[in-house]
Amino acid sequence: MDYGTRAKENFLNGYNCCQAVFLACTDELGLDTETRAKIASSFGGGMGGMRQVCGAVSGMLMALGLHQGYKDPKDKAGKAAQYEVIRALADEFKRENGSIICRELLGLDENFKPKPPEERTEAYYKKRPCGELCQQAAEILEAYLKAHPETE
Repeated sequence: MDYGTRAKENFLNGYNCCQAVFLACTDELGLDTETRAKIASSFGGGMGGMRQVCGAVSGMLMALGLHQGYKDPKDKAGKAAQYEVIRALADEFKRENGSIICRELLGLDENFKPKPPEERTEAYYKKRPCGELCQQAAEILEAYLKAHPETE
């Protein structure tokens, strides 16, 4: 099964968007599921329901870091290279979806006020593009990783 399919399934199984993508894209990296779910838990709903940066995008970029991030705080070239990749992946997501902002992707007003998470019902899934967005974010990362295997 590919990252995209797993990410969509994770979302449909109740994980938030960030968790869905992060879990799907990091399964083979040695951290247990509970730890990875906790790491990504704060970024769902556009960061804690604030509807800012899409959780699927956050999960994609967090997974990129776990796969190929720089480690040395003095590695300026590594940091610059990582930021360039981050911008490219975010730009690709934006090209496909029009935005990387959760509120905009959901068609919410800019004055949206955070609310408690909604119950995951059939109606919930019908009105949200989140499963597809999780799938797209994971597919973008998977394509990048296949084209740019880590050389370390």
